[in-house]
Amino acid sequence: MTTRILIADDHAIVREGLRRILAADPAFVVTGEASDANEVISAVRAGGFEVLLLDLSMPGRSGIELVKRVKEERPGLKVLVLSMHAEQQYAVRAIRAGASGYLTKDTAAAALSDAIRKIGSGGLFITAAVAEALALGLQSAEQDLPHKRLTNREFEIFMLLAGGESVTGIAERLSLSVKTASTHKTNILEKMKLGSIAELVRYALEHNLLDSLA
Repeated sequence: MTTRILIADDHAIVREGLRRILAADPAFVVTGEASDANEVISAVRAGGFEVLLLDLSMPGRSGIELVKRVKEERPGLKVLVLSMHAEQQYAVRAIRAGASGYLTKDTAAAALSDAIRKIGSGGLFITAAVAEALALGLQSAEQDLPHKRLTNREFEIFMLLAGGESVTGIAERLSLSVKTASTHKTNILEKMKLGSIAELVRYALEHNLLDSLA
């Protein structure tokens, strides 16, 4: 049985690399590509594929919010998230939003075929650590951490701020107004009881949230 796949990533070189990996397996057919959130939604509405390989960081609506939007449009679609972020940052949020698997880009070449087969058969492609977090819930100490209480959009902006992105840069990247991005920044600092971006960065470093961006 052939599995039809759509590749969604804003970097052409990444899409080409994924195409090459998938072309080596006769069980897979790449039916198309998308380079931003709008193209993803259009393709999802058009259909014609069973698996969506979705980059977590693309222009416009992105991250966990895009996963949720895709699943609202096509609940039965299998979504395999590809991310540069280590799984402790986003994997649990992605699975809870409806993704069937989470794969870091540095492991994609080795695990991609196995991941697609696993989710295509109705399973989840996640590590034991993520499975444990989903099955047992986060430990109370983890739940008490301020960043765990951020919304998905706030967490995405938190990570961008921690990585050195400016409010203007975040607004452009996420297709938000500067005012909206600034409001998110203010809300994040208030929720986390932090007095400045410097404190936010220090928090992210102390909790190993920036390991994947080093």
